[in-house]
Amino acid sequence: MRELLVTTFLSLDGVMQAPGGPDEDPSDGFALGGWSFGYFDDEVGEEMGRVMGRPFDLLLGRRTYDIFAGFWPNAPEDETSAPLNKATKYVASRGTPALSWQKSVLLEGDAATAVAELKQTEGPELQVHGSGDLIQTLLTAGLVDRWHLVIHPVLLGSGRRLFADGTIPVSLKLVDGRVTTGGTFLATYQPAGEVTVGSFG
Repeated sequence: MRELLVTTFLSLDGVMQAPGGPDEDPSDGFALGGWSFGYFDDEVGEEMGRVMGRPFDLLLGRRTYDIFAGFWPNAPEDETSAPLNKATKYVASRGTPALSWQKSVLLEGDAATAVAELKQTEGPELQVHGSGDLIQTLLTAGLVDRWHLVIHPVLLGSGRRLFADGTIPVSLKLVDGRVTTGGTFLATYQPAGEVTVGSFG
């Protein structure tokens, strides 16, 4: 069974929209695209290199796939572009448009069902990057095995949030974490069962 890892850049108030550039995702009038740029230092780069330095396939929503496919196939080969281009790209999309990036596979039918079946196959871990709408589907279906959150010390106030309204309650266990000298928290969590409630009264 394959593990499914979600890797996401987040602001301190939980926004995941358009960390990489102004034109990445300006939907709903979001004007702060590229907000992670000032925090991407050597330590964050090394962390991302560690995550992407092991074998993986990609699981992407259509918007993120189109952004990636428009850049990475033509990027100079390095430690980031090479594994992304080498990986099989599984794409959850409601339509059936052509997939131009090499080694791309369209997941047909219900996304949660397709991903659950994909996890039962042989292969490397499945990494999700970006893909906010897909992540909500995976979260609701309980399909995420690990959350790799790169939490930046910035408040954005608006934008698409990772854990939005409708998030299914679940406890998380921190299995790895450290803070960079620039103040970014590198945290890996695993689901840890139902939320425990009580009273101090």
